Amino acid sequence: MRIDTKCIQSGYDPKNGEPRVLPIVQSTTYSYDTSEEMGKLFDLEAEGFFYTRLANPTLDAVEKKIADLEGGVGAMLTSSGQAASLISVTNIVKAGQHVVCSSAIYGGTFNLFNKTLRDLGIDFTFLKSNATKEEITAAFKENTRACFVESVTNPSLDVSDIQLYAEIAHSFGVPLIVDNTFPTPINFRPFEWGADIVTHSTSKYLDGHAVSLGGIIVDSGNFDWNNGKYPMLTEPDETYHGVVYTDHFGKAAYIAKARVHLMRDFGAQAAPMNAFLLNLGIETLALRMERHCSNAQKVAEFLEASEKIEWVNYPGLKSNKYYDLAKRMMPNGTCGVISFGVKGGKETAEKLMGELKLARIVTHVADARTCVLHPASTTHRQLTEQQLIDCGVAPNMIRLSVGIENSDDIIEDIKQALESC
Repeated sequence: MRIDTKCIQSGYDPKNGEPRVLPIVQSTTYSYDTSEEMGKLFDLEAEGFFYTRLANPTLDAVEKKIADLEGGVGAMLTSSGQAASLISVTNIVKAGQHVVCSSAIYGGTFNLFNKTLRDLGIDFTFLKSNATKEEITAAFKENTRACFVESVTNPSLDVSDIQLYAEIAHSFGVPLIVDNTFPTPINFRPFEWGADIVTHSTSKYLDGHAVSLGGIIVDSGNFDWNNGKYPMLTEPDETYHGVVYTDHFGKAAYIAKARVHLMRDFGAQAAPMNAFLLNLGIETLALRMERHCSNAQKVAEFLEASEKIEWVNYPGLKSNKYYDLAKRMMPNGTCGVISFGVKGGKETAEKLMGELKLARIVTHVADARTCVLHPASTTHRQLTEQQLIDCGVAPNMIRLSVGIENSDDIIEDIKQALESC
């Protein structure tokens, strides 16, 4: 099936007389006839459901759908995108080890890595978004165990050269983790460019309607964990009577451990209702991404032509430094998010946002409705001035998430707001 068909058909195959639409299994637990049957589930000797903290039929169907969209061997839904980022790293990195990471990532992810995981003993080296091959290579250490980047960064809209990062990471025997939230698998599939693990904040385009929080981790199944650096996957886990994940689960070792170890202990599971709503959103994902991208292109061109705008960053513009890279990796478009700077600095940017009528000021991004945000004073406000620069967040930056309304209405709203400034 082609990917837009998979958005609708993949993950759930109703049998004769079963619900045509994926049902919500709103149950924490599941009934079995014997203790022996349940014991096999606890020992990972059989597949099935016994407690929703680990797995649930509704979640399972959506996980299979997203894994299929990304081309992975398995996936695990989480309660939020933050939880997905947390587990994606801590599943294979422990205290005393190191991660190479782009600095131009979502502010919440930066704080998670730079504060909380540092406090837990995991070291990070943050690279500027336009780091050269030599600079990326120099960042790796003997104890590096993962490399983490965003395919299209939030909010600076930098496009990461996934193929380059993958080649360098693999030369050090380390997997590449890619947050693919903004382009979604409709516009970009990181595994096809060498990435090993993909994460999403499903709260964004995948859900598409700003109604359900969630995250997901997808395992490509392509990375060889048997290189001596990942004993948590290749040596016995005594909490499961000595199971060795790479032996027991094969190509799905990484995602299996994430579920039966970290989800078991962290409990950051998604709710069945949220998974149900997410699935409804994914059914229209291909249609929505096409409209988001076409609308954003028109808005970006309008902004670039305005004398009141200092700069516009959108990979679809020919003037953009990432235009060629984006066209090569994402020929159908990147996303519907634009970042731009208003002449007059922070005060003018905030005034402009206040004059908008159709677009609303919200923390969220990447749903059907057009919305704006001032990152420096909201999502990235905990960062120092230097960290803001490293993340590509200028004081006059506005993050504009272009919705799927009529593009003329969106442009007219911005035009009247600019005229008021």
